[in-house]
Amino acid sequence: MAHPASYRPKTGEIPTNPGVYRFRDPHGRVIYVGKAKNLRSRLNSYFANPAGLLPKTHAMVHAASSVEWTVVGSELESLQLEYTWIKEFKPRFNVVFRDDKTYPYLAVTMGEKYPRVQVMRGERKKGTRYFGPYTAGAIRETMDTLLRVFPVRSCSAGVFKRAQASGRPCLLGYIDKCAAPCVGRVSPEEHRGLAEDFCSFMGGEAKRFINKLEKDMAAAVAELDYERAARLRDDIIALRKVFERNAVVLSEDTDADVFALHDDELEASVQVFHVRGGRVRGQRGWVVEKVEDATTPELIEHLLQQVYGEDSEVQGRIPREVLVPEIPSNHDELSEWLAGLRGAKVDIRVPQRGDKAALMSTVKENAEQALKLHKTRRAGDITVRSLALQELQEALELPVPLLRIECFDISHVQGTNVVASMVVVEDGLPKKSDYRKFSITGAAAADDTAAMHDVLTRRFRHYLNDKAEQVPVSGEIVNPLQKAVTGATEESPSDPSQPAPKAKFAYPPNLVVVDGGQPQVNAAARALAELGIDDVYVVGLAKRLEEVWLPDSDFPVILPRTSQGLYLLQRIRDEAHRFAITFHRQKRGKAMTVSALDGVPGLGEAKRKALVAHFGSLKKIKAASVEELTSAKGIGPALAAAVVRHLGSAENTEDAAPAINMTTGEILES
Repeated sequence: MAHPASYRPKTGEIPTNPGVYRFRDPHGRVIYVGKAKNLRSRLNSYFANPAGLLPKTHAMVHAASSVEWTVVGSELESLQLEYTWIKEFKPRFNVVFRDDKTYPYLAVTMGEKYPRVQVMRGERKKGTRYFGPYTAGAIRETMDTLLRVFPVRSCSAGVFKRAQASGRPCLLGYIDKCAAPCVGRVSPEEHRGLAEDFCSFMGGEAKRFINKLEKDMAAAVAELDYERAARLRDDIIALRKVFERNAVVLSEDTDADVFALHDDELEASVQVFHVRGGRVRGQRGWVVEKVEDATTPELIEHLLQQVYGEDSEVQGRIPREVLVPEIPSNHDELSEWLAGLRGAKVDIRVPQRGDKAALMSTVKENAEQALKLHKTRRAGDITVRSLALQELQEALELPVPLLRIECFDISHVQGTNVVASMVVVEDGLPKKSDYRKFSITGAAAADDTAAMHDVLTRRFRHYLNDKAEQVPVSGEIVNPLQKAVTGATEESPSDPSQPAPKAKFAYPPNLVVVDGGQPQVNAAARALAELGIDDVYVVGLAKRLEEVWLPDSDFPVILPRTSQGLYLLQRIRDEAHRFAITFHRQKRGKAMTVSALDGVPGLGEAKRKALVAHFGSLKKIKAASVEELTSAKGIGPALAAAVVRHLGSAENTEDAAPAINMTTGEILES
């Protein structure tokens, strides 16, 4: 840990303008981003008396090794730049709100040619409209009811393609719960119109559709078309059933998001009710660890930044009113920023009395219950993870806590298509964004030990290169507007318009785990020693008896079968094995698919792809005649004849060679 005095900038070097500042750790990682009306005053507060800082701020300034800042033209610019950098760097000492539930959403994939209605959880995808969240039972009932009136496609891509190929719709098409665009019953434009109507209804325009259906029903009755009138009557009943499911809580012209917060010394819980047309259309919740010494107004400011800044779909649905328990800091700038996203005025205020204040109290009760539930669920999880990491550290006699563990595995079939995987665990949880794949060729693919040595050398050579490139410049003053005018390059770490590329291997692990015994462990340790790295520890987990091997050790470490530390190592090893096998199969399958068409004179990559796309599989290409092959785009008679000759000779070669089961490696008798 560095003492703040070792990197404190001179007071005269710090400007008094508004701006945004970043603290970095010794590895160059951004660990905190903040903004200030007066940079000199704010930064001096961190260094004047470090011992008097609050505990979390004290930990942050001692974990950092440098500070840098960027001058901006106004407080609104500082708000925007702070949000951009928090989103980009995800600093561990900044407040980050994460969903406390995995409630499902009703999603419409408007980014596809034929939009699909489906139930989705987890990370949001670009080009998809989301409605909810709902409980699991309610969302299925809502979706089933609405597909009667808006028969949008709800099938998977595989079912859709099979229906296109066969010319017959699936069951939903036969029972009129799908317009069946797969077989051409409706055009892509008509189907997209149905999807847009579905989104409009879910977005709060229910009365418009109900009134239209009532007029159509009256017209059908006047024309004595009673069958059509009965169908429209049932559609109206279905829409009213969905529409009336949400109780009216405010006047019908009210569109608002109602936020409430409940916190303790360590964590805070936030709930929001989305009110549209006076009805609660959705509910969402977050729980945040208070790693930053922030007041309630500051927490609310960060919350609104993240809720409305992260998702373009949410930006398009920002309501006229945002009701909060306390006025956020930088209220005027925040209102201006939200108005820019919405394209109209946004009123941020605290309800004092009446129905809105009563609804706010209900939302706060939900926040209190959510925090209690979160703490109950998390207690056991944190205890088990902490116990596993502590047991592992003590059993291996390591002097450092195991904050980051990386595991490597090699995968191949009889020495072909050799690949490796790297999986990462931080605080006992997998960090999939840091997973990496390696292709191994040449002499390194000779055996597992050579492959392991090659992979570790490549991984940590990247780390050393990234570490050398990420030396922060302390006290740099940069004006974004000046950068744009002067054309500054992206090498400067303080250029918000052109952020520096993220280093893929910049964070070193505390422990490296390799899948294998003593030979693999020694190969990994040798790779680190050759690079001069002596602060990363290496162990191996052998499958035979699940023993743990250390470098240059004649005997393994035997962990008890009930040890949480052993269970953690097994989970990491199995995840690395799964990741490596998946990559190996992809690489092997791709090689097998394209190799049959390689070597055809005149058949380049574009024409090969066109051929496969037209026929769908290599088997159909082999069965096609010269005339049939010419129906593919770019394939003439001469090229088609060359393809037939090449595939015929390849088939004869395959007949002469023994068949191999690629899953088991078994040679099959002909």
